[in-house]
Amino acid sequence: MANAEECRTALEQLSRNLAKSTGDIHKAAALDRSLTCRITDLDLTFSGRLRDGRIVDVTEAPGPPSEKAEIRLTMSSDDLVALVGGKLNFAAAWAGGRVRLEAGFRDLLRLRTLL
Repeated sequence: MANAEECRTALEQLSRNLAKSTGDIHKAAALDRSLTCRITDLDLTFSGRLRDGRIVDVTEAPGPPSEKAEIRLTMSSDDLVALVGGKLNFAAAWAGGRVRLEAGFRDLLRLRTLL
């Protein structure tokens, strides 16, 4: 099981990866939306904003999210680290129920290019 610091580092790496992206991926990530990433095995939630292709203003709090974000991710700590590290395919993890992604229909359509 990864710890909270490893999860924060993974989210920072994800933000850097999104910022460097080009084409359809950059366009899909160029939203301005609230974002939460619930880490189930640590009972921890990271909250922030997806803005201009980066994840910014990240905070962490124990328990489930206090507010409903526009984009909501839920997964284990190890799955977050594996996803960002390229060891776990997002589409396969999502289809297999290891990762949950919730968002409005229009956002899901834009985000599908990230899959």
